[in-house]
Amino acid sequence: MKAVVQRVIQASVSINNELTSKIKVGLVVLLGISSTDSVATAEWMADKIAGLRVFSDKLGKMNISVSDMNGDILVVSNFTLYGDVQKGFRPSFASAAPSEEAKPIYDYFLDYLRRSHSNLHIASGEFGAMMHVDLTNDGPVTILLEK
Repeated sequence: MKAVVQRVIQASVSINNELTSKIKVGLVVLLGISSTDSVATAEWMADKIAGLRVFSDKLGKMNISVSDMNGDILVVSNFTLYGDVQKGFRPSFASAAPSEEAKPIYDYFLDYLRRSHSNLHIASGEFGAMMHVDLTNDGPVTILLEK
């Protein structure tokens, strides 16, 4: 599982020019799922993201997590994180899980995040949809996670 995590001031997802989800201060998570991922991987990733200390404390140090501040998380499925361009210029997505395997893991990830971190507002895109993600990156702060 791979995630690109961005600290944001605001973010939203639109599908077919219609607003689907939006958040205020928090994190945008682009989530890629491989064929070797499991519910255990999803739980680890969800807990890691909720606990990332990427927000500044009073001294300006990154010491506060999105959970500490009861913030928002917007999760967007993104199989292209597994795009391999080692050879040639056209990405190969052979490492990405097929949709029928990835969707249950994605759904579990969201459900687990909501159940285990109920103080957070969790929003999401739509699995498999063509989406437009609009965000204001804060910092910018961007973290790459892989398990």
